[in-house]
Amino acid sequence: MTRLAQLLNVELRSVSAYENGEFIPSESTLLKISQVLDFPQSFFFQDDLEEISPDSASFRAMSKMSASKRDIALYSGSIALLLNKELENLFLLPSIDLPDFSRESSPEAAADSLRRHWGLGELPIKNIIHLLESKGIRIFSLCIDAVEVDAFSLWRESQPFIFLNTMKSSERIRFDCGHELGHLAIHRHGALQGEINGSQEIEKEANEFASAFLMPRSSVLAHAPKLVTIDKLLKLKKIWGVSIAALIYRMHRIGIISDWHYRELFKQIANLGYRKKEPETMPHETSQLLQKIFGALRNEGVSKNDISSRIHINPDEIENLTFGLILNTIKSDNTLKQPRTPPTGNLKIVSNK
Repeated sequence: MTRLAQLLNVELRSVSAYENGEFIPSESTLLKISQVLDFPQSFFFQDDLEEISPDSASFRAMSKMSASKRDIALYSGSIALLLNKELENLFLLPSIDLPDFSRESSPEAAADSLRRHWGLGELPIKNIIHLLESKGIRIFSLCIDAVEVDAFSLWRESQPFIFLNTMKSSERIRFDCGHELGHLAIHRHGALQGEINGSQEIEKEANEFASAFLMPRSSVLAHAPKLVTIDKLLKLKKIWGVSIAALIYRMHRIGIISDWHYRELFKQIANLGYRKKEPETMPHETSQLLQKIFGALRNEGVSKNDISSRIHINPDEIENLTFGLILNTIKSDNTLKQPRTPPTGNLKIVSNK
């Protein structure tokens, strides 16, 4: 508030009064607020944003994350909820197919059960974002250049959401997807009760779930070489789309490599710089659902500016939340053109089994 008051050249108590609704700023001050905060003036006169409580969202490294970075991520999530509500009004999106697996004996058992429920068998998951979207999980991107923010997830009105930091490698993002899926599948009760953060055990369980979900035991055993080397790991990691470190951990977990070999492999990848920069990384995955939605809107003459105007945010916010997908501007006005025929029939989500 102090920083904003300085930028606006007003008293601190004036900013407080604006926020509390005690009085409305002058036209010139409102224009400054809009420019400084990079939001259209209409944003400040709509209903309050649906705020996300830090206790209801799963963050992996809370101790390493500053409050400001956390709040930036939560704010982006609030904007995503606003955008999702608008898209739900326009399209019939995939229904939710994510049972509660909190009663399973272990995270690995829960991952195996979910794979069976979704009919995945032991096959590698080619595109995890496409898969989760087809099961009704809403996925948005976070354009946050902060290593402390991996991803987070939450349940909101019985709807699961995952928010991904796309500044990471593709392998890291895929594991983040599996990690957050673990929270949604085995920590659902805690998330709904606002009790999901602050436990190393919970984060460990989500990691175990992601590892087992992305790299099924029998599949890894079937491909494991007699002698595990870095060169062989570089080839094998492409099968499951995971980092070399995640694959080493999984092989050690299921007994393919010994404790000594495990430590030696991690020393080698550290010396090679593979802990900081993933070698032979995959292309980044993106949203199939959002691409289809934007394509249908574009065909109906609805632009990104139309959508952003409808929910009172800047168009750049939409790009930040939608993996940088571009909705070309076709119409010149700022009113949202309702499709002549609801385009839901053209939206088909392909399960990537």
